Amino acid sequence: MSKVKVCGLSRPADIAAANRALPDYIGFVFAPSRRQVGKDTAATLKADLDPRIEAVGVFVNAALSEVTAIYRSGSIDLVQLHGTEDDAYIRQLKADCGCRVIKAVAIDCEADGHALPSSLGEADYLLFDSLSVRHGGSGRAFDWGVLHGYHGIPYFLAGGLNAEVVGSAIGQLSPFAVDVSTGVETDGKKDEEKIMEFVRRAREA
Repeated sequence: MSKVKVCGLSRPADIAAANRALPDYIGFVFAPSRRQVGKDTAATLKADLDPRIEAVGVFVNAALSEVTAIYRSGSIDLVQLHGTEDDAYIRQLKADCGCRVIKAVAIDCEADGHALPSSLGEADYLLFDSLSVRHGGSGRAFDWGVLHGYHGIPYFLAGGLNAEVVGSAIGQLSPFAVDVSTGVETDGKKDEEKIMEFVRRAREA
């Protein structure tokens, strides 16, 4: 069964919704974004999060010291990297704080061959998303056919997912996890009913 991650939580209401829906992971975005949270806000939100849910911190080309400090504060359980961080960065980060690392990989289906990465072996998981100039979630799907036959590092599938398509995505690819943000929002804010429905359909797939 694929695990479920709901990313971009930033309000107490988002945490309350997650506690009712019980995804496996939620995400706090520390990089510049309309969903960005500071370390103090993340700590407050994490304190109210159901302990069965793990919190992922999302960073883009952040200083190693910043990521390590936030991880050691207890606000997050995993680190997700969305920038140009390489294996050397990941290796040092894991040496500094022992965290599990998700490395985002942008899939550019317009590029010849849209090859999947042959390196990034230091990451515990990859996260495949559609290409975005902002290094973050684009809210758009990519051609899932790119991943047919992939047998590398366990991966999170992101990009354009919502309750209507998540079952099909899991049925076709059986990813380690599915990751949603925009697809469970209404007017730019997390929608509890959409979160509940997304998690339900993912569990049933």
